[in-house]
Amino acid sequence: MKKRFKPKFNIKKGDNVVVIAGDDKDLNSPHKVIAINTNENPDKVRVLVEGVNIVTKHLKPNAQYPQGSIVKEEAPVHISNLMLWDEKAKAPVKIRRERTETGFVRISKKSGEAIK
Repeated sequence: MKKRFKPKFNIKKGDNVVVIAGDDKDLNSPHKVIAINTNENPDKVRVLVEGVNIVTKHLKPNAQYPQGSIVKEEAPVHISNLMLWDEKAKAPVKIRRERTETGFVRISKKSGEAIK
């Protein structure tokens, strides 16, 4: 993908987000973003969120686990199912971007505070 047309996302690694759609929908409890998987197709951006979309994986026996095992881990969710969490407003918020001397800053539309 050309860098000139690279899409910009409001969610970054380490942000607190709220799930607004799906089985784990909860607008009152924020979760931390672990990783963002940006493929070449901007429609398929998936985000790994701590404690959300838990799936069960069955592992085959190997040297480390001679009997095999069952592991529960997070699976990625689509970026459109998430909203940023504003600590000051204690609610999910939309954001706007403002340009400063050092670059762009994300600002909450509810509280007017900059999001780190």
